[in-house]
Amino acid sequence: MTTPHHPTPGAALEKSDSDHISSGPETTKREDINPTTTLSEQDEAHLAKRILLKMDTRILPILSLLFLCSFLDRTNVGNAKIIGLEADLGITNTQYNQGLAVFYATYIASEVPSNLLLKKITPRIWLPLLTVVWGIVTMCLGFVRNFGSFFAVRAVLGLAEGGLLPGIVLYLSGLYTRQEMAVRIGVFYTAASLSGAFGGLLARGLSAIGPRGGLEGWRWIFIMEGIITVVAGVIAYLFLPTNIATASYLTQEERDFAQLRLQGKIRVAGGDERFNPVLEREEKFKWSEVRRGIFNLQVWLTATAYFAILSGLYSFGLFLPTIINDLKITSNANQSQLWSVIPYAVATPVTVAVAFASDRLKLRGVIMLFTLLVAIVGYGVIGNVPSPHVRFGMTCLMAIGMYSSVPCILVWNSNNSAGHYKRATTSALQLAIANCGGFVATFAYPSVDGPLYHKGHSIILGLLVYAWLAILANVFWCIKINKDKVRGKYAKFAGSGDDRDPMFKMIL
Repeated sequence: MTTPHHPTPGAALEKSDSDHISSGPETTKREDINPTTTLSEQDEAHLAKRILLKMDTRILPILSLLFLCSFLDRTNVGNAKIIGLEADLGITNTQYNQGLAVFYATYIASEVPSNLLLKKITPRIWLPLLTVVWGIVTMCLGFVRNFGSFFAVRAVLGLAEGGLLPGIVLYLSGLYTRQEMAVRIGVFYTAASLSGAFGGLLARGLSAIGPRGGLEGWRWIFIMEGIITVVAGVIAYLFLPTNIATASYLTQEERDFAQLRLQGKIRVAGGDERFNPVLEREEKFKWSEVRRGIFNLQVWLTATAYFAILSGLYSFGLFLPTIINDLKITSNANQSQLWSVIPYAVATPVTVAVAFASDRLKLRGVIMLFTLLVAIVGYGVIGNVPSPHVRFGMTCLMAIGMYSSVPCILVWNSNNSAGHYKRATTSALQLAIANCGGFVATFAYPSVDGPLYHKGHSIILGLLVYAWLAILANVFWCIKINKDKVRGKYAKFAGSGDDRDPMFKMIL
C-alpha cells in the first residue's frame, strides 16, 4: 500500500482550486497569498486549531441561541398549559392537542423546501429571517382568545420554524470536516436541553408578570419569549457568515486553508473528506440529486429511528411539567416548573461528552447503541413503578439517553451524504420524517392516563426499541457499502466527487 500524497495548501490551491476561487460572485483578492508557500505538519495543526477556535466562538454561540429560542418557542405551550391556558381559552384537552399537532404538520411540510432554498438565499439571510418571523408569531400566541386563533397561530409557527434545524445541519456540514461535526452539533443541540431547564425558570419568572395589562401570566411567557427570539434573529443576521470563503473574521490564508481542510487535502484533516466546497457552491440544482437523496436506504433507517427518538423528546418537552406535577412531589404548579429543570440540567453535560467521544472515535451509530439503552431503561421503569421519587429519577435517565443520541444521528446522515443538493435533501427528509414524532408526542399523554401514564411511556418505550434495531441495521449497511467499495463494486464512480466514490468511506 502506498502512502497517500497530501499536497501543501499553496500547491493544492495552485493546481486545483485557484480557478474556482477566482471566479463567481464570491471572488476574493489573492494578492496577499503566496501560492508556493509550504507549511510543516505542526504549522498546519496550529493553523487548523486557530481556524476552529474562531469558527467555534463566532458561529456556535449564535446557532445555539437560535436553537434555544426554537425549543423555547416550541415547548413553552407546555408551561403555559399548567398555569391556565386551557381554562382561559375555553378549550378542551383534545383541542389543546390538536393545536400541538397542527404545528408539526406545517413544520414537517416546510423542511425540504426550506433546505433547497437555503443555498440560493444564503444561510446568513435565511436562518435569521426564519427566526424573526417565528419570534413575531410566538408573540401573537400571547393574544389568542379562542381555539380558532390558537390553532391558526400554531400552524403558522410550525411553517416558520421548520427550516431552522435542517438548515443549521446543512450549514455546519459546509464549515466543518466529518470528524468535527458531532461535537459541534452536540454543543448547539444542548441548547435544546438547556431550553428545558431555562424554559422552566423563565416561564416561572415571566408568568409572575401577569395578570397585567389585561393579560394573564401565561400570555407573558409567549410575548416575552417572542421578543427574545426576534432579537436573536437580528444578532444572527449581523454576525453569521454565509460560508468559509466569506467569513470576515478569517484572514485570506485561513479561508484558503479551511477550504482545503474540507477537501481532505491537509495532512491534519485526515484525508477522508467528502466534498469540494468550491465546487459545491457552483453546483447547479438537479432533480436527479434530489431523487438520489430520497431513494437512499440510510436516510430511511436513520429517519425512522430519529422519528422514534423525537416522539420521546417532544413528548418529554411538552408533558414533563405535567408529569412532574402529577407525581405530587411538589406543593404547586410553580414548583413543578422548577423541578422540571433538573432532568435537562443533568442531560446537558452528558450530551456534550457523548458528542465529543463520537468525534474522537469517528463513530455514530455504534455510540447510539449504548446511549439509547439508557433511555429504554428509563421508560421501562417509569411506567411500571409507583414510587414518585423513583419515577422522577427515571426522567433524568430518559433525558440523558434521548438527548445524547441526537447529535450522533443528525451528524451520521450528513456525514455519509456528499453533493450539496443530495445532502440538502437527505438532511431535510430525515428531519421531516423524524418530526412526525410530534404527532405521536401530542396524543401520547392524555390527562386521563395520569398520574402513571403507563400507556404513553409504553408507546415511547416500544419506539425506542425500534430505534435501537434500526440503528443496528444501518451500522451493518454502512459496513456492507465500505466492503463493496473495497471489492470494486463502486469503481465506475471513481472521481465522481460524491458519496459513491470508492474513496469515500461510510462512517459507522
